[in-house]
Amino acid sequence: MITSKFTVSRMLWSKGLFALAVGSAAFLLVAPVAAQEIRGDRREIRQDLRELRQDHREIRKDRRELADDRHQLREDLREGDREAVREDLRELREDRAEMREDQQELRRDKAELRDDRRDLRRDRRELRRDLYDRRHDR
Repeated sequence: MITSKFTVSRMLWSKGLFALAVGSAAFLLVAPVAAQEIRGDRREIRQDLRELRQDHREIRKDRRELADDRHQLREDLREGDREAVREDLRELREDRAEMREDQQELRRDKAELRDDRRDLRRDRRELRRDLYDRRHDR
């Protein structure tokens, strides 16, 4: 079969358009999924930051309660009220335990925030890599 320059040129042009269409379709399918993952990561980070603020508020409250308990304990010791001293010591132990729990929660939330930020960076890297690969037909 004899093919002219014109026919070969048309075939190459149509193959090029087909490849461009396939690449564009793949990009249009991949980009929204990656963007959705990035939005989800950002949402998780915002939630983690809200939890951190709440944890800090609770720890400040715990510190105020501990200071009040210590003050009350000193007053009861000065007055020599043994029953009140026992009660103050019990409250002090409870408040210290509550503060330790809040501090542990703060550490867990910080670790969660660190993990979510790492996931966001990973998803951004993957999206950039996918976009680069699609542009350069890898």
